[in-house]
Amino acid sequence: MYKAQLERIQEKLDKLQALDPEKNLFGAENHQYEMAPICTLDEIKAFERKWKIELPEEYQAFLLVIGSGGTGPYYGLEKPEDGIYLVIDYGDELNAISEPFPHVESWNWDVDWYDDSKEEEEWAALEHEYYDPKWSAGMLRISDFGCGVKGLSYGEIWTDDRANSNGIYPDHYMGNTERLGFLDWYELWLDRSINELNEVL
Repeated sequence: MYKAQLERIQEKLDKLQALDPEKNLFGAENHQYEMAPICTLDEIKAFERKWKIELPEEYQAFLLVIGSGGTGPYYGLEKPEDGIYLVIDYGDELNAISEPFPHVESWNWDVDWYDDSKEEEEWAALEHEYYDPKWSAGMLRISDFGCGVKGLSYGEIWTDDRANSNGIYPDHYMGNTERLGFLDWYELWLDRSINELNEVL
């Protein structure tokens, strides 16, 4: 079903790597244009059973054909098993990925985070509630962009930007106005990256 797009993506991946031998593209120093090994269908099904989720078909297709992590937008793609954790680089708190995603539209609190009138305890309680995993339930983290993360909310790419007090919203970081599925999002990143490198050459 996704054969033609996956073939296109692989060709663009090869082209991108050839255009950037010095790894100057943002994030390339991190992912080194390397992909983690592809998943088998059995591995995907075992992951889904373990976490009581069903990965979107196009994301599964990518895992089966292109790779399970590595080269990708921002600092690169995370492996599915790393995306279950709430906080990047801290494997001690799980996100509630099997719970329903609570948002249909962009979500944030209308809070003045620079309000000096609140006591320290009040701020601590507010922050604790703001970062509660219930707000990002149903998201599988797939990419790190510094102070935030990109995640799959059944089939759509969303941004958890609470670290910048910007809430959770459909991803529009690459100039897209529509909500994107995984493959279109990834291919858009490839196209923009190739154009960026061609402009430098």
